[in-house]
Amino acid sequence: MGWFSRSDRGKTPAEKKEDVWVKCPSCSAHIFKEEWESSFHVCQKCNHHDRMTCDDRLAMLLDDGSFIERYADITASDPLKFADATGTYAAKIEAAKQQTGLLEAVKSGRGSINGMKVVVSVMDFRFIGGSLSSGSGEKIFLAACYAQRHGYPFIMVSTSGGARMQEGIMSLMQMAKTCAGISQLHKARIPYISILTDPTFGGVSASFAMVGDVNIAEPGALIGFAGRRVIEQTIKQELPPDFQTAEYLISHGFLDMIVKRSEMKNTVHKILCYWNKS
Repeated sequence: MGWFSRSDRGKTPAEKKEDVWVKCPSCSAHIFKEEWESSFHVCQKCNHHDRMTCDDRLAMLLDDGSFIERYADITASDPLKFADATGTYAAKIEAAKQQTGLLEAVKSGRGSINGMKVVVSVMDFRFIGGSLSSGSGEKIFLAACYAQRHGYPFIMVSTSGGARMQEGIMSLMQMAKTCAGISQLHKARIPYISILTDPTFGGVSASFAMVGDVNIAEPGALIGFAGRRVIEQTIKQELPPDFQTAEYLISHGFLDMIVKRSEMKNTVHKILCYWNKS
């Protein structure tokens, strides 16, 4: 039976499967992790654009080493001392900080795209669903004001489940506040480019995410206000299969373009070059 056994001498421990492969959430294809990361978390088999962290998006959009974060000390607050059956809001904030290494659901700062200076704010869905709070709204507002003062284009990358209702009216006020900051850019004729990713819902889609001079979405991104099931139960009708996808929205005039991640940086740069010449 010696031929039936196998010697392990001289072998190094095998890498864990999850360290080598990534499983596509859409088509379940197994993709080499290096290939997955080099393609910006896009499945080369089905073109599924998976979610990304704010740091990954900044690395994708901006020139290497150009990002300088601003307003990094702004964090979430708990004005209502909110608690529900799942625990306190303060505990959820602390858990999100530990999980993500962020203080809020938005990271803001300045950088460059192919040498052109820009201001960016990027949401991160890992932090309580990328929800809009008094802290994240403040970071977006201040970034818009900074762009207006210095004459830099402002780029917003949205991914969110909506307003953070644990903060009540303080959260809802951020819809008006962020739009007020962006309106100053419009008055100064400084471009504001809004990039909508999966998912972008609720108070975010109903405010700053949809008021860009150019509204861009990633392929297959779900974008809307209320969720599909809520709408179907309200109107007592079955919605189209592609309802609330980027492709559905662009066919109904809500978006200007759908852009693959591999083309996003150069597309944004071309738009800004057109503005620079005008």
